[in-house]
Amino acid sequence: MSTAPLSAPRPSLPTPRRAGRWFALTGAVVGVIYGYDTGSISGALVFLSKDFGLTETEKGLVNSILVLGSILGALIGGKLADALGRRITMLIVAGSYAVFVALSAVAPNIEVLDAVRFLLGAAIGISIVAAPLYVAESTPARIRGASVASYQVATVVGVVLTYFVNWGLSGGGHWRWMLGLSAIPAALVAIPLLRLPDTPRWYVLKGRTERAVEVMAMTDPDVDPQAEVAAVRAALAEESGGSVRSLLRKPYARAAFFVVGLGFFCQITGINAVTYYSPQIFEEMGFTGNGQNFLLPSFVELASLAASVLAILIIDRLGRRVVLLSGIGTMVAMLAVLTAVFSAGKLQGATTWVGFVAILLFTAAFNFGFGSLIWVYASEAFPAQLRSTGASVMLTADLVANLLIAQFFPSLMARAGAAATFAGLGVLALAALLFAAFTAPETKGRHLEEIQGYWRNGGRWPTAAPPGPVSAGPLGDSAASPAAPS
Repeated sequence: MSTAPLSAPRPSLPTPRRAGRWFALTGAVVGVIYGYDTGSISGALVFLSKDFGLTETEKGLVNSILVLGSILGALIGGKLADALGRRITMLIVAGSYAVFVALSAVAPNIEVLDAVRFLLGAAIGISIVAAPLYVAESTPARIRGASVASYQVATVVGVVLTYFVNWGLSGGGHWRWMLGLSAIPAALVAIPLLRLPDTPRWYVLKGRTERAVEVMAMTDPDVDPQAEVAAVRAALAEESGGSVRSLLRKPYARAAFFVVGLGFFCQITGINAVTYYSPQIFEEMGFTGNGQNFLLPSFVELASLAASVLAILIIDRLGRRVVLLSGIGTMVAMLAVLTAVFSAGKLQGATTWVGFVAILLFTAAFNFGFGSLIWVYASEAFPAQLRSTGASVMLTADLVANLLIAQFFPSLMARAGAAATFAGLGVLALAALLFAAFTAPETKGRHLEEIQGYWRNGGRWPTAAPPGPVSAGPLGDSAASPAAPS
């Protein structure tokens, strides 16, 4: 693969060992904005529903139209990230966030609000493909899991912020401020993006190998950048292309099945029912007044933040499977508790607080397991040529399930009742646990190119280490890391 001439100015690089932190930090800021924009509607919906006179179906549409736009964004996000680069794509996302949240804050009617939220959703869909890719392709194997999972922590931080903001503004019903405040950080995140380079693997994808070596040396100074770039080039040369059709052919059809299933189960188990409709859920539990129904979700998300941080601390030590399976298992248990609580009839006293604790632990367990691992698996399940396409497919499945939850959860609660609704989610969570137990690989400490060997070998790690350079020194011998059973 020849090296293409460079025609554009090169963004300056941070000093060695700090470059990876800047990549992760920038991705995290995008995650905070994404989390805020996702969660802000939970409080705003209470007040804008009254202003616009919305029905239950129209309330669901306000949420589902955002998810519908996100599906479109996820479908095109991989192509954009490959064509324009991860960094330029994130710049587009930052600008789109700033414009569309500002427009949503001044929407004169529900039709305009829905249209703007569809466009905002498209920006969100692009960001959840591009941001984890940007981080995963720019950090060493030893810390890649924690670095990518930090995007989930940032997302939870954004959701936490939105609940506290909603609580602070709930007294005056200021839903326009609730929706529009994130325009400021969205505009500011463009500043570091203008200074950072793209990822080494994207430069290799475009034939700019000299630039790839330069950036690799800065982002991972403990490896041989020439050898690492050569390994990436070799992996790219073996792939036929980055189309969705390539995902359906061996050896990656198995990987595609895994990531699509994981993406779907991640959302169909109901986490965004809590994110979007928490004030209504707490009212159903018997809590009254805006003070309680807006403040209690803040404590739920603080627990989720703690769970996400814990996942980061152990994900590269204990491994992906332990974190994922324990998180989903706890979700199953808490949905069973919620089903029992709502089946008891009118909630009061201790039963009400049991329901609150169950919601808190359910949400924390999601962010510990599913929430942290989906970004990791989406960014590392495929080789470089298929990585952005695979991430798009996985997150599209995730968003389709999210669309179903966003649109139909209010109607299910109203017609079937809370007990039946949470029982159904519990059955889906149990199916998710079984699916993950049988399909999720352990990729702790493995290089992105090394993980290809797992899928080529029918879902088993090769007995011999695959060819290619292995990181040494302080980053550790990742190829020698033991793998858990798949």
